[in-house]
Amino acid sequence: MQHILRNQFNQFFLIRKVTNSEKGEKLNELLKVNFDTQTVSARELHEKLNIGTKFATWFERMKEYGFTEGNEFCPILGKTSEQGGRPTVDYGISVDMAKQICMIQRSPEGKQIREYFINLEKAWNTPEQIFARALKMADKVIADKDKQIETMKSVIKEIEPKANYVDTILKNKSTVLISQIANDYGMSAIAFNKLLKELHIQHKVGNQWILYAEHQGNGYVHSGTFEFERKDGSKDVNMNTEWTQKGRLFLYEELKKSGIVPDIEKGEEDEHV
Repeated sequence: MQHILRNQFNQFFLIRKVTNSEKGEKLNELLKVNFDTQTVSARELHEKLNIGTKFATWFERMKEYGFTEGNEFCPILGKTSEQGGRPTVDYGISVDMAKQICMIQRSPEGKQIREYFINLEKAWNTPEQIFARALKMADKVIADKDKQIETMKSVIKEIEPKANYVDTILKNKSTVLISQIANDYGMSAIAFNKLLKELHIQHKVGNQWILYAEHQGNGYVHSGTFEFERKDGSKDVNMNTEWTQKGRLFLYEELKKSGIVPDIEKGEEDEHV
């Protein structure tokens, strides 16, 4: 739809050029206007008006007519010349301010440029130009929306692996062994237990891994009893730490702080490297 409107507009209107009735010259060649901000260069206006005094002196005098910075004009710092020294200072002044300055000059140049601004405003408010500005605004809105959509897609792509892993944890209500969690991270149970010890999450008491005091009582683990047979054939029992899904989620968050993620997320991160 956007492309259809654009094509119809281009066929209907090709940037209208309004001519000066007295000189026959194109208005858009008399003085450059920034249509986005509705401003002109004070230096360029000074030049076109053929003012005899220096620009800085003249502009200070113009400001005395009640024009204020931030409302009718804003300073524009120019580039420093190759010879060095201070950069030139210009001002972006509103078209209304420029028209009033032209009236103040009471010169043929001032009258001509003021008429130029008036005719330009008439052209600016034609149905064609209003439609052109509306279409330009629509283009910007669509571009901004497209950018937002791309950003959202990127965020979704980034968090999707995490969401998938967390969903897996939340859906599973049973306890799991450390070896099963270690497998999610591409590690052995021995290496994973050692890692959790280094992160001050658990320590070993006898043959069983026990949470440090600050992590106990949160429902992270459950001690299970299992029976085994000794070499002499006698039966015995031992305690084994099993992790609840709450504990599994706790480990996920703690390991994430150290930059350690499950393989399902690791693969996604590698694609961004």
